[in-house]
Parts: sequence; C-alpha cells; structure tokens
Amino acid sequence: QVQVVESGGGLVQAGGSLRLSCAASGRTFSDYAMGWFRRAPGKEREFVAATYRSSATLYGDSAKGRFTISRDNPKNTVYLQMNSLKPEDTAVYYCATTQYSNSLDFYYWGQGTQVTVSS
Repeated sequence: QVQVVESGGGLVQAGGSLRLSCAASGRTFSDYAMGWFRRAPGKEREFVAATYRSSATLYGDSAKGRFTISRDNPKNTVYLQMNSLKPEDTAVYYCATTQYSNSLDFYYWGQGTQVTVSS
C-alpha cells in the first residue's frame, strides 16, 4: 500500500524560508514522479512543483525562482525548499505521487501540511 506523508509546515514571517519533506513508502520510490500542490483558503488546488523519475523538474508559476524541489531516492523522500516566502504562499501543501511509473496523473496524496506566512 502506498503511503505519502508530509512534514515541515509551520508559521514563518514574510521573506523567510521553510523546507517541506514528503516520505513515500510501499514501492520503489525512484520509479515514480513526485509532486507538490497547495490549496489556499477559498481557492482551487494549485500545482507547485514536480520531479520525475528522470530527475527532471517542473514548476508552477508561483514557485519559479523561489522554490526548489528535490528528491533523495535512497531516503524515499522529496523536498520542497521555499525561500522568499510571501503571505500569499499561505496554504495547505500536499505531496502526491503517481499510480503508475509512466503516468503523469497524481493519484496518491498525503494529508497535507499547513504553511502560514505572516506579513
């Protein structure tokens, strides 16, 4: 059974940094894409970043230049380093992975971790 667990959220002042972690278990971690999404109050879920089995990365517009996604395959963990945080980055951040190794559809989701950026 695939499990996805996020950690690392919290309260930070604007301009600060946070690093989110996401551990996935239940299969060979390196074979699957991993992604970060977020949902702010009253808004739709938004794509933040993804890393693929080729180690290629993709970022949403809000993350470009400020966030970095990385993966540590031996540790079955993906990270999201967030710098220069803004109040509008406040959201619940979700980690997800695909059902199949050749899929781009994120299927397994974590429960989310709250990030709050104060002004």
